[in-house]
Amino acid sequence: MSENVSSQPEEQKEGPQTVERVVHISRVAKVVKGGRRFSFSALVVAGDGNGHVGYGLGKANEVPEAIRKASTQAKKRMIEVPIERGTIPHDVLGRYGAAKVLLRAAGPGTGVIAGGVVRAIFESAGIHNILSKCLGTRNPHNVVKATFNGIQNLVKVNVREAS
Repeated sequence: MSENVSSQPEEQKEGPQTVERVVHISRVAKVVKGGRRFSFSALVVAGDGNGHVGYGLGKANEVPEAIRKASTQAKKRMIEVPIERGTIPHDVLGRYGAAKVLLRAAGPGTGVIAGGVVRAIFESAGIHNILSKCLGTRNPHNVVKATFNGIQNLVKVNVREAS
């Protein structure tokens, strides 16, 4: 019996590979008659490294299940990020609740200068040069939503090359 197991590569998913990063995990306690019941919520950012990124929130009684739910939701809620020469087209301020996130375009070689939550978003999206600053609250949930608000406010700018 000869099988073609060695000649065919393992089955891979069609489409782009996504990178998932866990941004925040919190333990939530519900007080019941017998004591406390603990559950977990996970905030996950997923992106393909090619201009698409999304976030998701999952809640479950165990951490791995919460992360799985969050990553599934993040893949469903992906949005497109306009990228020009490895950065964003223009400066923008994203807002959500008390959180404000300033996003500034940066030149080549600058790198991702951002805090942990915003860094995870831009590295997952495939942006290599950007400056950011969190203003107001630093609550991870609100910072993620403010960053996505800023990304959605970006407009692709047509730049003419000077001759």
